[in-house]
Formats: sequence, C-alpha cells, structure tokens
Amino acid sequence: QVQLVESGGGLVQAGGSLRLSCSASGRSFSTYSMGWFRQAPGKEREFVASIGWGGTNTDYTDSVKGRFAISRDNAKNTVYLQMNNLKPEDTAVYYCAADRAQFRNWLTRRPADYNYWGQGTQVTVSS
Repeated sequence: QVQLVESGGGLVQAGGSLRLSCSASGRSFSTYSMGWFRQAPGKEREFVASIGWGGTNTDYTDSVKGRFAISRDNAKNTVYLQMNNLKPEDTAVYYCAADRAQFRNWLTRRPADYNYWGQGTQVTVSS
C-alpha cells in the first residue's frame, strides 16, 4: 500500500507559477513510476505528466509541454510538478498517482494503470 498526499495548490494569476508536491508513504516508493492527472469542473480526469521509477524518463501531455516539469526525490519519497506560465485552462484539481506495476521501464497515460491516488489539490488560475 502507498499513501499519497498532494500539496502546493492555490490561486494564481495567468502567467504565474506554482510547484505541487506529492508525499508518499512506504519504503517501496522508488520502485514505481508516478503520474500527475487533473480534473476540471464538468470534465473527465486527464493525464498531465509522468516520470519513471528511476527518475529519467518523463512524459507530458501536449498542452503543458515547455511549461510544466515533473521530477522526483526518491530519498524524500516525494514527486513534484513545477508549473510555469499558468493559463486559465490549467484550472483543475490536480491528483498524484502511483503506477500499479513495479520497475516498469515504459510510461503510461491511462488512469487504469495507476492504482494509488492522492486526495487532490486545487489549482485556480485567474485571467
């Protein structure tokens, strides 16, 4: 079992930045790929970014490429999402998730491939 807790959300103006953090419990954190998803009002949950268990491979949805950066610190059992040049379209609840498979060397965008989820943190971007 892996427990995830997100933090760092808030209200910012367009063009601003936020860094989200996801703290995980469990000694096996470093064996799982991690992902960030988001869900806006009236929309389905969508993939944002992911990072491999080794911290080398990353994947981003097109709308955030060049603006967001995912990273992890396995020694601290924490994954981050640095969000720059935020846009109103980025407004959503952001969720951290852990891949259900250990030591996977390829990244997935499918929510069904992640079996541990945090409670979410709200990000609101005003225009």
